[in-house]
Amino acid sequence: MSDFAQLKNNRKSQFEKLTQAAEKLGSNNKKSGADERFWKPTVDKAQNGSAIVRFLPAPSGEDVPFVRYWDHGFQGPGGWYIEKSLTTIGGDDPVSEYNSKLWNSGVDEDKETARKQKRRLHYISNILVIKDPGNPDNEGKVFLYEYGKKIFDMINSSMHPEFEDEDAINPFDFWEGANFRLRIRQVEGYRNYDKSSFDEATTLFDEDEELEKVWKLEHGLSEFVATSNFKSYDELSQKLAKVLGETTRNTTSTAEDVPEIQYSAPVADIKPAAETQSPSFDDDDDSLDFFKKLAED
Repeated sequence: MSDFAQLKNNRKSQFEKLTQAAEKLGSNNKKSGADERFWKPTVDKAQNGSAIVRFLPAPSGEDVPFVRYWDHGFQGPGGWYIEKSLTTIGGDDPVSEYNSKLWNSGVDEDKETARKQKRRLHYISNILVIKDPGNPDNEGKVFLYEYGKKIFDMINSSMHPEFEDEDAINPFDFWEGANFRLRIRQVEGYRNYDKSSFDEATTLFDEDEELEKVWKLEHGLSEFVATSNFKSYDELSQKLAKVLGETTRNTTSTAEDVPEIQYSAPVADIKPAAETQSPSFDDDDDSLDFFKKLAED
């Protein structure tokens, strides 16, 4: 039996694994320059936009159709700190430790600084672009798509519907998945995705041969959470010291990190962060690129 035939036959059991992973997660150091594997929606001058995409199954050799990672992006006296957090792979991270000290200092100003330096949560999946009004050349092509907690929550909700008369769907399934209508609005200075939604479940293409062609075009996801793509604790600590304008840093873990802050706006083998680490940040998809450009100036 071919790998693709196994994908089709095993999709029921894979859906169970996926729902468990999404439920658990729900409660890259990128190379310089644009990574052409990634798709981004086009927005107009008012920062509004739309597109229709289809989330795709896990690529060959991987078990889950998404990966997640955390990063930090903030400015200090010594420049910008734009780095992935070691908490992504279950490690101690100097910024998380520093934020914990700030939060526990009892000083309101320190707490506000910790909030600004919180971890930001990102997910990456393969998608097929169905409709891209801003860039029609992307239509029918497979890309990687990076998105935040708001869209992941919509994915998770589609697998765990709130009402009894709603059917659970696996949005990553070729045969019983659903197209995702991405709707972007600018609300109070932040990108808002509340108008986005999934269509009714439907087969992506009628012929398995066409589906297999799409599947073979998918990009691997595991590299984005591979240990080799994270800087060491010492390297990050030195970078943090430079950004904070310090000559040396002594960081120690504390029992409590910054608690979760709710913002109205904005797997391959994933090791969940320790329970003491701060939960997710609902970030703007373009914020990391924006920070990186500032850091390079």
